[in-house]
Amino acid sequence: MAWVLVFHVVGFVFWMAGLLVLTQVLDLHVREPSPEARTTLSRLETRLLDGITHPGAVITLASGVIFVVLRPEYLHQNWLRAKLVLVAALVIVDLSVASRTRALVAGNGKIGRRWGRAMHAAASLIFVGVLVLAILKPL
Repeated sequence: MAWVLVFHVVGFVFWMAGLLVLTQVLDLHVREPSPEARTTLSRLETRLLDGITHPGAVITLASGVIFVVLRPEYLHQNWLRAKLVLVAALVIVDLSVASRTRALVAGNGKIGRRWGRAMHAAASLIFVGVLVLAILKPL
């Protein structure tokens, strides 16, 4: 059980780090005037998404499911239900960022500065909310 929790926390750290860095790189990308620099940023964005963010998400979600299967009584606790709502919101943020990133990298999309900042703020707030719920279990 302890190893499942270790994988869950490590996966969450990777998922959040990837999302937070990716949203900052996207902000740089949309402000960058140089085509060569934008190409380099596109490669970085793809690596962040495919090499850190999504593997972290898969590890987090898979270990979370395993944890609940091993401890089904947790599903009756309000703090976990609230955490699952935040995780669902994080999945939506992740899918939105991934979709816009892939479109931008392919040259088919645009990202406004407000959107990038909003996604960064949303991911940050969800991160804090998940931590508070998981550690303090206030509900």
